[in-house]
Amino acid sequence: MEEHDAAAAPTGGPADGALTGRTAAAAQTEAPLVEPGWIEQLRFDAAGLIPAVAQDWLDGAVLMVAWMNQESIARSLASGEVHYWSRSRQELWHKGATSGHFQKLRGLRYDCDADVLLLTIEQKGGVSCHTGARSCFFADGEPQTAAHAHTTAAGTAPSTALPPPADACTELARVIVARREQPEAGSYTNKLLEGGDNRILKKIGEESAEFVMACKDDEAAGIAGEAADLIFHIQVALAHHGVEWRRVLEVLAERRGAPRRHG
Repeated sequence: MEEHDAAAAPTGGPADGALTGRTAAAAQTEAPLVEPGWIEQLRFDAAGLIPAVAQDWLDGAVLMVAWMNQESIARSLASGEVHYWSRSRQELWHKGATSGHFQKLRGLRYDCDADVLLLTIEQKGGVSCHTGARSCFFADGEPQTAAHAHTTAAGTAPSTALPPPADACTELARVIVARREQPEAGSYTNKLLEGGDNRILKKIGEESAEFVMACKDDEAAGIAGEAADLIFHIQVALAHHGVEWRRVLEVLAERRGAPRRHG
């Protein structure tokens, strides 16, 4: 987070509601930008604020927590870029206006009590924290990260800053890349990497065949296990060729909105 304390701003009417969502794209193509009464569903505090959790749109990593009010929510939906409310400066805070690390709003939900927002965002520049870390949640209590957990100086993210927890495939990709950068004796991953394409692609061929046979046998546990083996070896090939797993996620996301192919 880039700011710290205080209060203020307009209030919204309290109302319980089930989990729901709204994308910035929809906000930009529909009129009005915010449906009548939508913001009034939210339960703001006495200062007219509501906490907002920013989550990466691809791997689900939690990047930061800040505060919003009615105006910042409306601005975010209207512009497609996230605006928060700065409690320390008592003003609207267009995320990235000074750092260049803008947040493109991909989706917005509120929780079952309507008192917390979940923003799905595309973080420009890969940095959400003012320290320069990808996520504000880079400390886990260990000495090497705890010493920096309360830092407020810009650009002071420690070299030991932990990446935010993400989905299982992203976490696996991180481990594989770590093995590539810092080999470990006896590591199966390093054995594959040392063998290069010949060894890696041979294993992908074997695992692909085993996956096909598991599907043919129609046994759920076997299919899941072989799929996991295949994904692992594909990720090793990606690491060997310097292709980030995130790029694969980006391609999948791009294809979700692409026109359907026929034939």
